[in-house]
Amino acid sequence: MAEQQYLTVSALTKYIKHKFEADPYLGRVYLTGEISNFRKRPMHQYFSLKDDHAKISAVMFKSAFAKVKFEPTEGMKVLVVGYVSVYEATGAYQITIERMEPDGVGALYQAFEQLKEKLAKEGLFDAPKSKLPRFPKRIAVLTSPSGAVIRDIITTVRRRYPIAQIVLYPTVVQGEQAAPNLVANLKRADQQNFDTIIIGRGGGSIEDLWPFNEESVARQIFATKTPIISSVGHETDTTIADYVADVRAPTPTAAAELAVPVLTEEVLKIEQQQIRLVQAFQAQIQRKTHQLQRLLQSYIFTQPQRLYEAKVLQLDHMQQQLSLNMQTLLREKEKNYQQLEQRLQKQTPIYHLQAEQQRLNYVENRLNQLIQQVYQQKMQTFQHLIASLDLLSPLKIMQRGYSYTTVDKQVVKSVKQLAVNQTLTIHYADGKVLSKVEEIQEENYHE
Repeated sequence: MAEQQYLTVSALTKYIKHKFEADPYLGRVYLTGEISNFRKRPMHQYFSLKDDHAKISAVMFKSAFAKVKFEPTEGMKVLVVGYVSVYEATGAYQITIERMEPDGVGALYQAFEQLKEKLAKEGLFDAPKSKLPRFPKRIAVLTSPSGAVIRDIITTVRRRYPIAQIVLYPTVVQGEQAAPNLVANLKRADQQNFDTIIIGRGGGSIEDLWPFNEESVARQIFATKTPIISSVGHETDTTIADYVADVRAPTPTAAAELAVPVLTEEVLKIEQQQIRLVQAFQAQIQRKTHQLQRLLQSYIFTQPQRLYEAKVLQLDHMQQQLSLNMQTLLREKEKNYQQLEQRLQKQTPIYHLQAEQQRLNYVENRLNQLIQQVYQQKMQTFQHLIASLDLLSPLKIMQRGYSYTTVDKQVVKSVKQLAVNQTLTIHYADGKVLSKVEEIQEENYHE
């Protein structure tokens, strides 16, 4: 049996990788699927593409991902172009994506909607707009020097308001260099004390107008302090710059009309205002002349002494009023003095002594009255008790014919206490009688 040749894992992986790279069907793959496990990274992007039955790992290098005009999200269905290769470190195959766009919606349109929603949430569209100056002296125009935009703006401004100065900032308005060039020129123009800035270009596809949809351009327009008029594309075209700018014009000619007034109309307005001002001054002079005539005919000038007659009467009245006020004040002060004197007298020791003596006399009289009342109450109680005691007195009962018997000073309560020939003392209400027992007869009253 011939000796077998064993391959290393690295050798096998390299062989498989070579097969993938040599396969003409895997060198250029057009693939559709849903984005899975996507998390935006600062450099290269790693995620997966899947459908209902399979999933493949995907990598997109930084240079390729920078060209993507929309924001990939989890679950988004996309169309990708790339090649299939093997990552030797893990032996896993993957697709390296070179181009990606949404499935069913154009990439630029998707990017436009995403950026529009993002900036709207940040408030760039709803922020207070700067008001265009009524009579601008210097206007900066950011557009292509060879296009029709600058010619239309110059023609319109010269026709309407030739005294305004137009300064052209030659600007790239299409291609990859357009957005940085727009940002740089906006910064330059904002530092040159212009009254108004116009940015614009002619019509075109969404790709041609795309520099005006870049986020950097939108944020620079928002940061610019000079009022900005946006005139990009035709009337039906709308860009992010139109939303952020202070004013949107449908055409370059309309932008120029918004930026400057019509000089002849303004001159006519000035002349009309001048006529109105002269008429107003003439009317004012007439009114003042009439007022002067009335004043000259007034008694102040014809009879100056009448000017102070009323003042003399007013002075007399004030003197009388002052006298009355002084008398009233004097009476009040005298009254206050008397009250204070009475209060002071009440504070002297003699006044306190008299008050205490009166209080003592009152207390003494009150005490005597109370003693008399208590004495009378006690006497009434005593008489009542005597009457009650008298009702209970044996003498009171004996006066009605009753008596009691004693033997040796002991009250006899029963015949059993007596003996024949025993001497008894019978007590009556008005005296007593000595008697002797001759016979004892017992009777039972309870039978």
